[in-house]
Amino acid sequence: MEALSEVVRAGKARWIGFSEWSPVQIEAAFAIPGVETFVSSQPQYSLLWRRPETKVIPICAANGVSQIVWSPLAQGVLSGKYRPGAALPADSRGASDSMGSTMQTWLRPEILQAVQRLKPLAEEAGCSLSQFSLAWVLREPNVASAIVGASRPEQLEENAAASGLKIDPALFERAEAIVADVRQAAS
Repeated sequence: MEALSEVVRAGKARWIGFSEWSPVQIEAAFAIPGVETFVSSQPQYSLLWRRPETKVIPICAANGVSQIVWSPLAQGVLSGKYRPGAALPADSRGASDSMGSTMQTWLRPEILQAVQRLKPLAEEAGCSLSQFSLAWVLREPNVASAIVGASRPEQLEENAAASGLKIDPALFERAEAIVADVRQAAS
């Protein structure tokens, strides 16, 4: 913390943040007197990965630290492009030699089946599944932004459109119920 504080005091960085810190690490950093404070936390967070809600988000919110979440679409699984029993799209992360192994948690049949059950909810909301999933992440008041990956400009435009969506919270509750069982298995 002293080294990070020195970087800010020397003008080499304006602010500091952390990524994937445990609640114990976060609380320990806040307890150190005389050091710069964090302004951002960067956890993995999605409809399928809600672990930060338990402790990280509440601790951060109480201390004025916002979330800049990564993998809000669970490596693309929440776009709905991966279908149960179907071959992986050739141009996808799942089919990639370098990325495919990190996605095995999300490519399990029960998760892919649950994701397919989310599509009608997105349709009812009048948006794509990607937009619905991103809007779900952005509904959390402590989330300042979501880091998305896009391989084509139209994906980026679609994802950006999620920021202004107003979706009935009841649809989000239904989505949470659909993924509750498989989410526990992924954690």
